[in-house]
Amino acid sequence: MTDMIKATGLVKRYKELEALSNLDLTVPEGTVLGLLGPNGAGKTTAVRILATLLLADEGSATIAGIDVRTDPEGVRRNIGLSGQYAAVDEYLTGYENLDMVGRLYGLGRAQSSRRARELLERFGLSDAGDRPSKTYSGGMRRRLDLAGALVASPPVLILDEPTTGLDVRSRQQMWDVIRDLVSSGSTLLLTTQYLEEADLLADDIVVIDHGRAIAQGTADHLKAQTGGERIELVLVDAAHREQAQVILGKVATGDIRVEANGRTLTAGVDGGTTQLMRVLADLEQSAISVLDIGLRRPTLDDVFLTLTGRAAQAEDDPSDADSPSADQEAS
Repeated sequence: MTDMIKATGLVKRYKELEALSNLDLTVPEGTVLGLLGPNGAGKTTAVRILATLLLADEGSATIAGIDVRTDPEGVRRNIGLSGQYAAVDEYLTGYENLDMVGRLYGLGRAQSSRRARELLERFGLSDAGDRPSKTYSGGMRRRLDLAGALVASPPVLILDEPTTGLDVRSRQQMWDVIRDLVSSGSTLLLTTQYLEEADLLADDIVVIDHGRAIAQGTADHLKAQTGGERIELVLVDAAHREQAQVILGKVATGDIRVEANGRTLTAGVDGGTTQLMRVLADLEQSAISVLDIGLRRPTLDDVFLTLTGRAAQAEDDPSDADSPSADQEAS
């Protein structure tokens, strides 16, 4: 399988801050790589380098076999880029936005117009295509922005946190769009701070923290690093906590975690449903009532906590705050 994105030893420094530290990335043709981490991890810095908007201080990178440093124009002809904020001219209609992108790519009047209508249909925007985009919802603008990245049918797509700021419904719609792109054979680099998003969409995941790759693998592989399944129960009455701890202790593979409310207990287990049934029987025999109980697989949130000792939550992004403009850095 051809590697459509290949980055080796990327380093980027801003004064005393090392935004990227020897970062390696490989994305085979027709696959999705999820670059996962909180704001400040270095995801956007990596995207800027791959999109030829920023020069790395060290390391190398190619897109579709083209070197990002020596042939940036060649790289730009082979990528579609959608950033964290929709690059939409709100005074133009949806159709005019896409038609303009096609003209800028040199597709010609007829082909640009035809491609704009095709993409409006594909992204569920046909009914709104002739309305000014300032009337669009946030989710519609993000879909229009992603459509713009596809006007020239690039073989490689780079999506930098494409669902940031969207509500649940709009995020689900974007996930459906991305799945369709992947099923049609697109190669995709997806940066995200939403762990569920990486879990659902990515074939492979690189977890990045403070500019370093700290883990890589499939979602299942990374989840396995947290120690497998766990039983989680929520008691009706916190007064039964000690009894519940004794019952969970019979099947737990490690310490039992008790949340601050005193009613939620979690224990890692081996044996899955067998151990869950045993706990249920013991709770019933002891007349302990529960609001909820279940066998949970570890989430990627758990993975990040295990790997870094902290939650994967949004933080200020120092690499963005301290970085010079793209115009100053791009060749």
